[in-house]
Amino acid sequence: MTATQIFDLAGKVALVTGASSGLGVRFAEVLALNGAAVVLVARRPDRHDTVKSRIEASGGRAIAVEADVRDRAAMQAAFDAAERAFGTATILVNNAGIVHSGRAVDLAEEDWRRVMSTNLDAVFYWAQEAARRMLAASTGGAIVNIASVLGFSPDKGVAAYATAKAGVVQLTKALALELSFKGIRVNAIAPGWIVTEINRDYLAGPGATMKRQIPMGRFGNVNDLDGPLLLLVSDAGRYMTGATIVADGGQLAALHV
Repeated sequence: MTATQIFDLAGKVALVTGASSGLGVRFAEVLALNGAAVVLVARRPDRHDTVKSRIEASGGRAIAVEADVRDRAAMQAAFDAAERAFGTATILVNNAGIVHSGRAVDLAEEDWRRVMSTNLDAVFYWAQEAARRMLAASTGGAIVNIASVLGFSPDKGVAAYATAKAGVVQLTKALALELSFKGIRVNAIAPGWIVTEINRDYLAGPGATMKRQIPMGRFGNVNDLDGPLLLLVSDAGRYMTGATIVADGGQLAALHV
């Protein structure tokens, strides 16, 4: 089997949350370029409509669905829209997430809950719904949750974020244990510092010194995650489940020296 064949996603339907900016946009475009029909889920319809148009201009197929991932009714509607347009979603990329900063002792309850409900609760509910529909349709499939290196080694000022991402790693294992025998693989990607529009100014300015913590000597680019994503959603990773792929330029390895 050639590389083109083993990574081919033709006939697959991929739903990507947080698909209006950053990593979500790149994930959606890569999935479409490799043959999947893509459902773009995000809160900002103007932005994911632009992504949709770009995918279609490149010969791909996509629809855009407005939804806050914390809204269970909107979640149901997104999966329904996917099925009307393309059929059962056989790939879910649980990418939507938010960040925060500040000392743990100053973190307000509403901010803690906002991070947890978006970065952990929603990951479970969307994976749960995707799995239910895959099981009902007997399609099998692949779920990829986006974790973070901070889920393994937290930093100051991000207690809620790091805790939620650690939960994503464990949730990935728990779901894999229950779903893999039914043909649904559940894995995660834990990125390090990846430059996106959200953090570009910070990493070019005050955060630039953090490169010293990365053995490869640079921050990641969004296309550095193309390979891990395609591995986990395609036949190339058909014997992988319950795994978390760390893509951080060696940052975690350096912390354990």
